[in-house]
Amino acid sequence: MPHLRTLPSSCLAGDWQMAIDGWLLEQRAPAFRLYRWQRPTLSLGFHQHHLEPHWGELAAGGLIELVRRPSGGRAVLHAGEITYALVWPDAPRQHQQAYVQACGWLLDAFASLGLPLEPGSQAASLQRSNCFASSTAADLVHAGGAKRIGSAQLWRQGCLLQHGSILVEPPAELWQLVFGADPPALPDLPLNPDELEALLQQCAAAALPTAAAGVLHLPLSAAEWARIATGRAPYRVNGSTPPLASPEASIERTT
Repeated sequence: MPHLRTLPSSCLAGDWQMAIDGWLLEQRAPAFRLYRWQRPTLSLGFHQHHLEPHWGELAAGGLIELVRRPSGGRAVLHAGEITYALVWPDAPRQHQQAYVQACGWLLDAFASLGLPLEPGSQAASLQRSNCFASSTAADLVHAGGAKRIGSAQLWRQGCLLQHGSILVEPPAELWQLVFGADPPALPDLPLNPDELEALLQQCAAAALPTAAAGVLHLPLSAAEWARIATGRAPYRVNGSTPPLASPEASIERTT
């Protein structure tokens, strides 16, 4: 297997973030990245056809953006969280086994903080529009059941794209507006978001199965940005995601 490509952290509009992940999947090469969102964004699962009527109203009022993920699952509010994307060619064909192996680095990271996580135990439900309203074996929860991380997958010709949302400080007021419910009652983290992201990067590089051959930190080139830019439109919902002329300006140039 080739080296795992890691990308610099970014904070971009939703259509850019989804287009990057879709493009990485098309390359069918091991890749991993952590990122955040330019403004509060509600991402819908690829097969999520029912949208709550007030979501469009919130987007029209500028309170959230709406995008559609290439991966499955329910709606995720990207605010006060960190998102990860993992591309894994030739992942285990048993989807639950792939989830377990792909999430080991997350277990390591939170165990090191004294906040161990475990898989959820609830059955999947198509009746819930909010990803964090239930916790299946694909999710990671604290001992009391509070869901810290929700994950979703897309499989294409044996290659896996796994998305995950890692809650840090979810905004209660916005959650109420979007979902009519409070966010999970999570234990406080001993790190700020930047410190947590650094820890997550470290644990991913050490424990992801795709990192066995080594890790190569490689930002997107100008030519790659140009190709990604042409693939943004399919991820927009009702034109709620504004264009961003210079995404490179929001990329952290880390090494």
